[in-house]
Amino acid sequence: MEIRTLRYFLAIAREENITKAAEILHVTQPTLSKALRALEDELGKKLFTRHSFSISLTEEGILLRKRAEDLISMADKIIGEFVSLDDITGGDIYFGLAESYQIRYLAQEIKRFKEIYPDLRYHISSGDTEQVTEKLDKGILDFAVLAEEPDTAKYNYLCFPDADVWGLVLPNDCRLAKKEYICVDDLVGLPLFCSEQGWKNDISHWCGERIDELHLEGSFRLSYNGSLFVHEGLGFLLTFDHLINTSPTSGLTFRPLAPSLKAKIYLIWKKYQVFTPIAEKFLDEAKKHFSNTV
Repeated sequence: MEIRTLRYFLAIAREENITKAAEILHVTQPTLSKALRALEDELGKKLFTRHSFSISLTEEGILLRKRAEDLISMADKIIGEFVSLDDITGGDIYFGLAESYQIRYLAQEIKRFKEIYPDLRYHISSGDTEQVTEKLDKGILDFAVLAEEPDTAKYNYLCFPDADVWGLVLPNDCRLAKKEYICVDDLVGLPLFCSEQGWKNDISHWCGERIDELHLEGSFRLSYNGSLFVHEGLGFLLTFDHLINTSPTSGLTFRPLAPSLKAKIYLIWKKYQVFTPIAEKFLDEAKKHFSNTV
């Protein structure tokens, strides 16, 4: 299976039309059709369903699309790494980020670094721990930022300078908005939204045995999406401070939890990771402003 063939496959999957994909790839339609048939023969599976004026992915095609996207990303990253081996003024660094107000420290670090290495090109993707560590383990990312303590058997890490504060986002006109803090008793009986990761880890630890008294109405990987449900009166959002607009005109309020619940944020990378020169230099600079102690 060739990388070129996978690029062909992804173009066809994206355009849902072989003729359009051929135009974009600057190859002939017969060349593309032949490559697609060869790929299906190699895998022993039908990847597309043909329609009158378009084609669509089969279940097997959908699975291959995800795998192909990862492989192409890896191939592009490898090419970029070798191109930048002798380029000490720039290169590419790939980050996978959790949702946190502390990301501003990473942004500040990148800004400082670009002043020294103006040819730096950085690439950002976002997700929860499962999403970003999967890409980190595959080598698609150089660094990841987690909102939970990393597995020290697999990763090295640096701690961000601050910690995020957990609290409840609720409508301004809610009776709980008059309180200074929110405790477990206040949450009992409420429809609650939270990230699945946060609910299982931080919130469960904070509540202890009383977690069974709380009702998780739904989980969101992005707090912003959860805040829209709060706007519509569907529930209350447990999240970090500063992630949601709670200005006077927003209609929403943030109240911290009591007892206080805070979460440390970590910059992590794989143990025994072989970095490109630019990524190695970035890590050296980051160590001057971050800490490797919890």
